[in-house]
Amino acid sequence: MPSTVVRSFKYAEESQTLLIVFQSGRRYEYLDVPAELIQELRGAFAKGEFFNKRIRSRYIYREVGE
Repeated sequence: MPSTVVRSFKYAEESQTLLIVFQSGRRYEYLDVPAELIQELRGAFAKGEFFNKRIRSRYIYREVGE
């Protein structure tokens, strides 16, 4: 089932940076996110719910352009 919150995400393991693209089109980088958490995100049925509970407001982030 597609997420109503998260359009897509990409993870750079070497820098532990998670790029999230929201359904609105806004893009954010979350810094120092552990690879183990990304594995959980990949396996989560409700990615938006997982993101809101486990990543949002827990990691430093910045909005990025396209």
